[in-house]
Amino acid sequence: MKTFSLLCLFCLGEVSGAMGSPVEMTSSFPPHLESYGDSGVTGLWSVLENRVRQQPLNLVVTLLFLGAITHTFMAQRFLRWAHALERRQAHGFARTLHFLGEVEVIFGLWCLPLFVILAARIGWDSVVDYFSNKIRFVEPVFVVVIMSLASTRAVLQLAERFISSLARASGGGAGAWWLSILTVGPILGSLITEPAAMTISALLLAKRFYVQKPSPRLAYGTLGLLFVNISIGGVLTHFAAPPVLMVAAPWGWTTPIMFMRFGWVALLGILIANTLYYFTLRPDFRRLGHLFVATEAEKDEARVPAWITAVHLGFMLWSVLTAHYPVLLVGGFLFFLAFAEITREHQSKIQLRAPLLVGCFLAGLVVHGGLQQWWIEPILARLGETPLLLAATGLTAFNDNAAITYLATLVPGLSDGLKYAVVAGAVAGGGLTVIANAPNPAGQAILGRFFPAGISPGGLLLAALPATVITILCFFLAR
Repeated sequence: MKTFSLLCLFCLGEVSGAMGSPVEMTSSFPPHLESYGDSGVTGLWSVLENRVRQQPLNLVVTLLFLGAITHTFMAQRFLRWAHALERRQAHGFARTLHFLGEVEVIFGLWCLPLFVILAARIGWDSVVDYFSNKIRFVEPVFVVVIMSLASTRAVLQLAERFISSLARASGGGAGAWWLSILTVGPILGSLITEPAAMTISALLLAKRFYVQKPSPRLAYGTLGLLFVNISIGGVLTHFAAPPVLMVAAPWGWTTPIMFMRFGWVALLGILIANTLYYFTLRPDFRRLGHLFVATEAEKDEARVPAWITAVHLGFMLWSVLTAHYPVLLVGGFLFFLAFAEITREHQSKIQLRAPLLVGCFLAGLVVHGGLQQWWIEPILARLGETPLLLAATGLTAFNDNAAITYLATLVPGLSDGLKYAVVAGAVAGGGLTVIANAPNPAGQAILGRFFPAGISPGGLLLAALPATVITILCFFLAR
């Protein structure tokens, strides 16, 4: 009934807009939160009704956002339909359904009706202003660059040698490799950024485990744990995790503050979750044993010279330092491509398809997420510490956790306890869905090919839920 009333308000807003509405806010969209003038309005639903009444487009952009989320959860079904049509030789329709089933293009695809509706309602100039000035595509560009650098042979060999030494010190079996990758990889995210850590961890898991066709339980359990660990593994510093980056400057959080308040808790959560999943999945590791020995015996790739590895690490450092300066970031990446060309005998083929698809996904998410302030902000502002922690976790499943923490910075007067709760909830929920954390699409792009019917959103949710609960409990008890 309440949803119906909001739809009615939208229809009335459309009519009044055609007749000349007394409250004209379409010249600036989305409106500044202060412009709604609802400080004296009590009740969450009353605030939302007031904001839809003043700007009916709020409801439209949120319905499109929900449509994109629903499409994301249906991606696996589109792929099944495509396979069925291929068996019937209907290749034209099958290709279309394959395209609609590619998770990485969904949010970008739903930007098309959003663009048309906004252009029709607020005008071309306002749409250009929103896409050019009110949202920033720095994070998608950075993810494309850092994914491409992290997937090079030099960086992967260095990471694999380091993790290999730990795995062999622990016995060298499948379980030892699994624990080493899922512990060290996410923690590296606090130094080399979460997207790079996701890329390296996913590529190593693909090479060492997923090529062996593990059981669905092991495949989904590993994926869910990887996503959760990457989400919380970047909070040891103030510059590596996107949701932390959003609040570090406004709230004055430094690396010592992050480690003392979040970092050690994240380490504890990773160790507890890894141990629980390991003992649960131990029978599956035993079945991989003989296959894994064969993988260990494979001839190593030609070793990349140390100076080339050092140059690659230098390019990664440059990318981290210039992440918020697109001209310098892209310029450095173009210079890296030239370097890779002149040293191609020591390079693998530069992987651009997956990074570009992930960049498309994140760009679409940024476009839609920037229009959801009108309903997320009043929800965050009305919750206590424990409800806010749980609400931030839940909201993160339906929006990028960086967007959740960014909106928290717009809420005036948040106490230290509420700031802790919203960041803890946002990073804890970062593994529940593909859209919950910016690096997740990178992991899906790398590992999705090992799931014949595509990665099931429900399967991912169930696999990540135990680790998410463990993380929430750790953050809750450490307050």
